Amino acid sequence: MQFYSLNHQSPKVSFKDAVIKGIAPDKGLYFPSSIRAIDNDVFTHIDSFTNEELAFEMIRQFVGEDIPDLELKKIIKDTLCFDFPLVPIEKNIFSLELFHGPTMAFKDVGGRFMARCLSYFNKENSNEVTVLVATSGDTGGAVASGFLGVKGVSVVILYPSGKVSEVQEKQLTTMGQNIRALEVDGTFDDCQAMVKEAFMDKDIIEKIQLTSANSINVARWLPQMFYFAFAYKQLKDRSKKLVFSTPSGNFGNICAGIMAQQLGLPVSHFIASTNANKVVPNFMEDGKYRPLPSVATISNAMDVGDPSNFIRIREIYGDDFDLIKKNLSSFSFSDELTKAAMEKVYHESGYVMDPHGAVGYLGLKQYMKNHQDTQGIFLETAHPVKFLEVVEPVIGKHIEFPEQIKNIMDRTKEAGFISNYQQLKDYLLTG
Repeated sequence: MQFYSLNHQSPKVSFKDAVIKGIAPDKGLYFPSSIRAIDNDVFTHIDSFTNEELAFEMIRQFVGEDIPDLELKKIIKDTLCFDFPLVPIEKNIFSLELFHGPTMAFKDVGGRFMARCLSYFNKENSNEVTVLVATSGDTGGAVASGFLGVKGVSVVILYPSGKVSEVQEKQLTTMGQNIRALEVDGTFDDCQAMVKEAFMDKDIIEKIQLTSANSINVARWLPQMFYFAFAYKQLKDRSKKLVFSTPSGNFGNICAGIMAQQLGLPVSHFIASTNANKVVPNFMEDGKYRPLPSVATISNAMDVGDPSNFIRIREIYGDDFDLIKKNLSSFSFSDELTKAAMEKVYHESGYVMDPHGAVGYLGLKQYMKNHQDTQGIFLETAHPVKFLEVVEPVIGKHIEFPEQIKNIMDRTKEAGFISNYQQLKDYLLTG
């Protein structure tokens, strides 16, 4: 399998090179040269496949010959070492819980998969690879956990000061070893812009082998396809049309779901649910993509004003606006509506949603008003404990720390502080 740049000004590369480079020299995201639907039997007889077998069938064509099948199966087994339960919430509405991994966020799968791929590629390479990543919340923790102690890999995480929760900050600033964190005086968009500039800076790339672990990296992005198949497998009734509502920030997760649909997963429609950062809902009105400054909300991991992966969604559909609208809806919700949904669902069912899952729930309810013949799944992307300052006042209940979180809360934060790109450049070049 080869991957091409969506800016179409760079040579095609292998999966291995796409993972190591992260982003193409022309600043474009890498995209697979072909997407082949997998054998119909896989989804028709999905109950006879384990999660590991499903994942292997879905990812195999994209990895190609760069990782032997036996090694790829080992990577998948090590990646998928936790559960992905589908929980009924209301009639025809389910929550897919993606927070049962080490850092209690959906990004554990992509972080672990990419770390193990990079470790495989780097096992005979004496040169250190530096993973440079921006986070709006959960990416940093997942990357830190996934890459902790990986030989030949150094990780530098940029996060916006004061705009991640205490739990999230602890997860990305207390690991030590090969993990370093930089607190940025700015927004997530500022962090992401610095990362992109570093990848294009000749002074840096001549001295350091950089790669990214954001969802712009194909090894972080593509494994997210697995969730959607795991959810479908757990449905008791598959006769109704299935829709997925994904809380969307950088749009990697929902784009991976659409990729799963391209492989043959029977999904009727996707809903990109956003907070006040409504670039894509605006696009869905008139077909014009206009980035906006990011707005701070209670669902901070979605505070993205220029979602990188939306261009991949446009590529999947040939940038055909009518085709995009046929397969995708997008709605924006305020913090007030998000809190109201959290309170309503808790008091009616006892289920605790985090602010991001609540946005996904709202998007699903909005769509199903006019599509009552469907059943829907919203993605619960992070454990509510990561957003205690929001969740507890809304539901009026104390939430106990799970063991994964208890283990880090007493650790001391270790992070540098930067306010501009030159400071990041100096930090990288001086080690």
